[in-house]
Amino acid sequence: MATAQAIHPRTHAADFRLGVLLVAGAAIAWSFGGTIARFINEPDAWTVVFWRSLFAASFLLLFMLWREGPQATVRMFRAMGWPGLGVACCFGIASSSFVVALQHTTVANILLIQAAAPLFAALLAWAVFRERVNLATWIAIAAVIGGVSIMVSASFSGQVSPVGDGLALLITVLFSAAIVITRHHPEVRMTPAVCLGTAMACIAAFFLSGGLAVAAPDLFWLVMFGAVNLGAGLAMFVTGARLVPAALAALVSTLEPVLGPVWVWLIHGEVPMPRTIIGGAIVFVALLIHILNDWRRQRERRRSTPRA
Repeated sequence: MATAQAIHPRTHAADFRLGVLLVAGAAIAWSFGGTIARFINEPDAWTVVFWRSLFAASFLLLFMLWREGPQATVRMFRAMGWPGLGVACCFGIASSSFVVALQHTTVANILLIQAAAPLFAALLAWAVFRERVNLATWIAIAAVIGGVSIMVSASFSGQVSPVGDGLALLITVLFSAAIVITRHHPEVRMTPAVCLGTAMACIAAFFLSGGLAVAAPDLFWLVMFGAVNLGAGLAMFVTGARLVPAALAALVSTLEPVLGPVWVWLIHGEVPMPRTIIGGAIVFVALLIHILNDWRRQRERRRSTPRA
């Protein structure tokens, strides 16, 4: 018994470290999405969506077969139900919109608007399910809306496309909806849901694309864009997020909007506009304060809970 008690804390600590590393790895993988997309010369966005979604869905399916086995994988898909289908639809539309938005606006605009998803999720949960939202969260939501408004205002001045910023907002709302659905149905496994979402995006893009033929260099980047950036990133996140508190996972995942614009600036010379920097800074600071405050409250709640 003494040996088991000695091993358990080390095992828990090892799982915690692994979870943090996996979530950080996912955020870093996702942060290269805009950079990889800028290497792809294929002009048809739906052709890019098709190949990216195909490689991502294939990777995720193979990952589940390797990790869970064929029978368990089939059971996971059957157990998703309507909540899983809702998450799949949100993710399929959002991942497609990301590719299309990249043709109309800057990577910084998309990623920094996306960073507001956790706070938009809180607002959506209040509107739909009447979940209680504390004053600190309302202040953070107001700050985020103000920051996003500053960023989107660049599209009204003609500096960036309103279509691109509109799609970035759509992505944020859809991710927020997926967060709310997952929160209210914790029994739903995210891996089959996102796999189904990428498969749905692939099928839709097949009918919407002008042709599926791509140049060999583009095919290489599409494999990176789909299997590595999207597929591997999702696999790491859904695995690691189960090993750490939700607030910490959200905090670590903010590496994506922080690093994404930096890679595009260093590699492609795409400098963020002043309004993007100002609005993005407001969004990021509001999100950071909110997550740290939420993490602190969770720790205090755990400490005050009597142990059995």
